[in-house]
Amino acid sequence: MLTPFSFTVLIIIVFFVVFAIQFYKKKQYKQAINREFPSEYQALLNKRLPVYQYLPKVLKQQLHQQVLCFLYTKTFIGCNGLTITDEIRVVIAAEACLLILNRPNSGYARLKWIYVYPSVFIAKQAEKNEYGLVSQQKRHLLGESWQNGKVILAWDSVESGMSNFHDGSNVVLHEFAHQLDQESGQANGAPLLYTKDGYRIWSQVFSEEFSALQHSLAVGHHSLIDSYGATNPAEFFAVVTELFFERPASLKKAHAQLFQLLKDYYQLDPRDWRS
Repeated sequence: MLTPFSFTVLIIIVFFVVFAIQFYKKKQYKQAINREFPSEYQALLNKRLPVYQYLPKVLKQQLHQQVLCFLYTKTFIGCNGLTITDEIRVVIAAEACLLILNRPNSGYARLKWIYVYPSVFIAKQAEKNEYGLVSQQKRHLLGESWQNGKVILAWDSVESGMSNFHDGSNVVLHEFAHQLDQESGQANGAPLLYTKDGYRIWSQVFSEEFSALQHSLAVGHHSLIDSYGATNPAEFFAVVTELFFERPASLKKAHAQLFQLLKDYYQLDPRDWRS
């Protein structure tokens, strides 16, 4: 039986052990994110992510540190026989981190795992019909973002999005936009903003644009914004994020207010990243 003195000593020992572990982990983390960005990583990004070479020096330096932080804090898991390589890890991390450059961010703190499939994967999802009956439906997906710390991606779709960074379609940008949206507590098309008044303006512009897209599709008109954006406000935010980073000039021309809100939110102007 422990005496009061021995119990106190035990508590002190436990406290110092916990403190030592936390100190060691913090030291490891700082060393990991402050080390020089590996030249082989730069070579990968120059080769696989064309927009990388056009980033201003200050943003490129930010991207390097964000990527190192991402790689240190997230776990990549290969699925259906896919082997996770540095190429897979670095290019996915770099595209994801484009969304958090130049502004306050949590570094996707809630995200823990990135599952990568070789190609389209099948997911079971519960769907409710008009009578309230719930059934399990199989869907073929290119990517998915969950609120429990997971993102799932199809590698061939990631590669396609990287190779053509001006078509407005990019699965990494799309799914990580959902991660930002979910930081507010739920995926509703309104991520964490900087001011209270920002939500009012955001809601007004996004609601008008979302309704306009739905109306345009209903009458058979073409829209710059992909039809998938009309599914719900969360998908609308993810789809227009793809456009903002990949076709910024077109988005500015066709939807000026929407472009400006995204520019204010992301604190960037991707039009400057073009050759």
